[in-house]
Amino acid sequence: MITKEAVIKALSNVQEPDLGKDLVTLNMVHDVVVEGKNISFTVVLTTPACPLKDMIEKACINAVKLLVDKEAVVTVNLTANVNTNRTDSKSVLPGVKNIIMVASGKGGVGKSTVAVNLALGLAQEGAAVGLLDADIYGPSIPIMLGMRDERPMMTQVDGKGKIVPMERFGIKAMSIGLLIDEKQAVIWRGPMASSALKQFITDVHWQELDYLVIDLPPGTGDVHLTLVQAVPVTGAVIVSTPQAVAAADARKAIMMFKQENIKIPILGIVENMAYFTPAELPENKYYLFGKGGAKQMAEQFELPFLGEIPLVQSIREGGDKGIPAILDDESITQEIFKELAQNVARNVSIRNANLEPTKVLQVS
Repeated sequence: MITKEAVIKALSNVQEPDLGKDLVTLNMVHDVVVEGKNISFTVVLTTPACPLKDMIEKACINAVKLLVDKEAVVTVNLTANVNTNRTDSKSVLPGVKNIIMVASGKGGVGKSTVAVNLALGLAQEGAAVGLLDADIYGPSIPIMLGMRDERPMMTQVDGKGKIVPMERFGIKAMSIGLLIDEKQAVIWRGPMASSALKQFITDVHWQELDYLVIDLPPGTGDVHLTLVQAVPVTGAVIVSTPQAVAAADARKAIMMFKQENIKIPILGIVENMAYFTPAELPENKYYLFGKGGAKQMAEQFELPFLGEIPLVQSIREGGDKGIPAILDDESITQEIFKELAQNVARNVSIRNANLEPTKVLQVS
């Protein structure tokens, strides 16, 4: 006769590949029900974007059939509860579990394109996602999400006025570009830009989010330091293109996050514009800017390589139209961006399980 105890014991032999422990030890197995030969249980993953969910499901079924009863009818219900490793007071962004910075050492490498499609990819997997455009001087998120000339509303929260972030394609978004005329230049000194950015953190009603993706401005400056001192950053994604100039600047971004007084984990490196693929010849790859520069950099710094994004016309068109490439079923990059989101979510889970808790930093 099959018992719950036997099922749980069998599942204790199923390892979570990324976290290196079994599902039972990680408290990921819930609601075990046994009715004769019919067995059902729930496995709570650390992220809905888990790229290994199918493998985990098959491993659970095989473990029960092999160790309990080969004739068992096994139903695995997969759900997710995004993990977090925040141990700060949560006075800032209290409902946000993970904060992901998207950075680059220089402009023009497609950082905002990666940030937008990453946020949408996480949301498509079932996560609650926000996107903060931290590029005060050159905001591009309103155009990329098709929100030009739209303005956010205000609401009252605990007697205080808060900005309600705009919602588009299943994510919440906020940008200085939603508050000013797009023809108007933002001519502010560094402290003013930093102050505005702090308001986007404290005065925006973000509510409950699994991930807040922050699109940083290029370089390493005031805005970056303001953010790491204002919010507990889970990790950073570095975007580069293959050529040596871009890779050299991306190294500076990496070294900034690795500074002794900052030490923000780097979730991985993305190589954008890795190769050119014509729409009419999707199997052809032309390496216009060199080959594998970002991948080599990832190997050099022993960082995860999150993937290559090709240079294709549909990405540019999608950004200009306000319909990002990950939403275009005909775009050859849709699956690439989905895989990028899964890889980032996976590395967030690994980071939360194995590294020090996230906290607000004190940078002198």
